[in-house]
Amino acid sequence: MASKKDEAKAGYIHGMFVKISSDYDFMNRLMTFGMHLSWRRMMIAMADVPGGGRLLDVGTGTGDIAFEALRIDPALQVVGVDFTAEMMKFGRRREGSEKIQWCLADALSLPFPDAAFDAVVSGFLLRNVVDVRSALMEQVRVVKPGGSVVCLDTSPARQGVLRPLALFYLKMIIPFMGRLLTGKGEAYRYLTTSSMNFLQPEILAEIMRDTGLEDVHFKRLMFGNIALHRGVRSKR
Repeated sequence: MASKKDEAKAGYIHGMFVKISSDYDFMNRLMTFGMHLSWRRMMIAMADVPGGGRLLDVGTGTGDIAFEALRIDPALQVVGVDFTAEMMKFGRRREGSEKIQWCLADALSLPFPDAAFDAVVSGFLLRNVVDVRSALMEQVRVVKPGGSVVCLDTSPARQGVLRPLALFYLKMIIPFMGRLLTGKGEAYRYLTTSSMNFLQPEILAEIMRDTGLEDVHFKRLMFGNIALHRGVRSKR
């Protein structure tokens, strides 16, 4: 059972995403300099879903990853799950949204039977859940043995000559852009804080192994500030 602290955090995060739902796609393109487009393609390639297979996108938001998956293989059966109805509302307005099965649910309690999907993907989800391990266990539970779990998320700035620049961008530039362009500076301060405080990729990879994934590996992106992880559910 979730503690009151966890419930409060989840409530705050939910409220924040409600506030930024109308600006999310625009700000996402801006904050990543458009690189999120190539990241989505990399995710789908790493998911390695068989033709016409079933793909689950957890924390789908406005459905960017789900739409990209259908663009690559229109025959896929794609389900998008999110706990913020307002985010999915904007996704449902997009052309082709009827091809996605939209589902309002919590990432810590997915409403699907075991081994229901050929692959599970998530983009910028794990840093926003109150229990990373539980979220991953749910993803492992609903993917078929031999299926992929692919997670794209932020990574704390690495030590090196670019670290001061990365921290300045996270602490100053993103909240400033959020305040200037959307009037929601507080929400974007949370997003940068959650990025800086999230797990190092090596630690997240170890948790993925602990939840039953094999062949876990990750790729650093955007000067190490983003990491793309993949693991395969054991067939044993």
